[in-house]
Amino acid sequence: MQYRPLGRSGINVSALALGTMTFGSQNSESESHALIDRAVDAGVTLIDTAEMYPTTPRALETTGRTEEFIGSWILNSGRRDDIILASKVTGAGYSLVRDGAPISPDTIRTALNGSLKRLRTDVIDLYQIHWPNRGSYHFRQSFIYNPSKQQREETLNHIGEVLETLDELVRAGKICYVGLSNETCWGVSQYLDIAARHNQVKVVSIQNEYSLLCRLFDLDMAELSHHEDIGLLAYSPLAAGLLSGKYQGDARPQGSRRAVNPDLGGRLNDHSIAAVDAYLAVARKHGLDPCQMALAFCLSRPFMAAVIFGATTMTQLDNALAAADLELDDDTLVDIEDVHRLYPIPM
Repeated sequence: MQYRPLGRSGINVSALALGTMTFGSQNSESESHALIDRAVDAGVTLIDTAEMYPTTPRALETTGRTEEFIGSWILNSGRRDDIILASKVTGAGYSLVRDGAPISPDTIRTALNGSLKRLRTDVIDLYQIHWPNRGSYHFRQSFIYNPSKQQREETLNHIGEVLETLDELVRAGKICYVGLSNETCWGVSQYLDIAARHNQVKVVSIQNEYSLLCRLFDLDMAELSHHEDIGLLAYSPLAAGLLSGKYQGDARPQGSRRAVNPDLGGRLNDHSIAAVDAYLAVARKHGLDPCQMALAFCLSRPFMAAVIFGATTMTQLDNALAAADLELDDDTLVDIEDVHRLYPIPM
């Protein structure tokens, strides 16, 4: 396993991180514990979750169960010191958590205390804002994104309140580091600027979607990451399983993500199917497993702190872990770029 700096935090994390959004819905408690054990034994140190998980499918009665399962693993295993634990406070509009209340100082404190209780821990190593109150171009919204109605002063005042609250919680020892998720270049820059002016806790990471099918981060976000030392934690590096090829031909394997989410959160369409066909052809040409190729590509990016992958079975987990030491050769990377030029934003 490779280990990389988590932005400006001063700590290193495993290059592959375990995502847990299926724990409590697609995975039972015992299955979840077994997956964590296998990942940690293989050198994975970063475990990523959120108070709103699981989301496969979303349901009020299961909300928070993922953190509960991780918490029972921590209690039973005694291995809290072996992991770097990341969680998130839910953004505005998600009705299953606090009736969709926007992020505020009060909701941050409430969310954090709830997560600490469910996770059976006194501290969360990386606490992240799941998405901004003002909205986001993530979650397949880039085609309709329109920030012209945003209120600058309202947004800046909100960021200031969030940073003040997070700084207080860091000083209280409940959080070690702060990250953002589903943010924009401008949004991250404002967090950095306001924190610097007020000597507050600084953002160390950004968790945005990144895969062969979603490379929006390659542009201004990559520049920001380089100059400000903000590491990317890439989620959905296999595009919810699309890049494995298992959904080609309109397949819906039993127990898969597509069995509960037919369009994979808007990722599955004619353009993405064609792009996946092209990437599968690249993998076949170079004798590579398509999942491992997709993960290795993400690991090759200079801004990457860690790639967060999910697995519902041991076979999937072991296959993903095998990508940790895979280095794609120049010929493969050239072929990948040729496909990217044909399908730059396929979903």
